[in-house]
Amino acid sequence: MKKGIHPDYHPVVFRDSQTGFQFLSGSTKTSNETVEWEDGNTYPLVLVEISSDSHPFYTGKQKFTQADGAVDRFNKKYGFTDANKAADKK
Repeated sequence: MKKGIHPDYHPVVFRDSQTGFQFLSGSTKTSNETVEWEDGNTYPLVLVEISSDSHPFYTGKQKFTQADGAVDRFNKKYGFTDANKAADKK
């Protein structure tokens, strides 16, 4: 590998600003803030807005949008009709 072209890869603590959940991971990110980790060492602290602790996919509090509402609006806008609905009306 060439010398001097790769970023400094070091341990960093990431903290979810919504839940306070923290995890230690390797990163090239730097920060002026530091935090003492469970192992007694001090690491740079990077605040993140969302992590696996607060993301709706992982927490199970996911909002589902109704796709058929969007499809109906599209069909209405462009004049398409559903053949199945037309057959039911007969």
